[in-house]
Amino acid sequence: QVQLVESGGGLVQAGGSLRLSCEASGSIFSINTMGWYRQAPGKQRELVAAITSGGSTNYADSVKGRFTISRDNAKNTVYLQMKSLKPEDTAVYYCNADGKRVYYSDYLPYWGQGTQVTVSS
Repeated sequence: QVQLVESGGGLVQAGGSLRLSCEASGSIFSINTMGWYRQAPGKQRELVAAITSGGSTNYADSVKGRFTISRDNAKNTVYLQMKSLKPEDTAVYYCNADGKRVYYSDYLPYWGQGTQVTVSS
């Protein structure tokens, strides 16, 4: 089994910063893309940022220039540095990883349990 454990959420004032971390552990042969999604109350889950194993990144337009995604492949860990936070960034943030447990299997999506980020105005 593959587990994703997030940390770093919390309450912050508008304009502040937070750093989220997500470590993948368990029976892992390889991880391809890792990313962060978020879901606000009453809204669909949306992609925030993603990064491939080679370091290519993709961001939602709403966070470009404010959020930075990075990863440490040796530690199977992905980070999300969030700056200039706005109240509309308030959501539960979920870590996602496309991983395979053995070399011959397909990549499957794995999810963390989510971490709450609340930005007060």
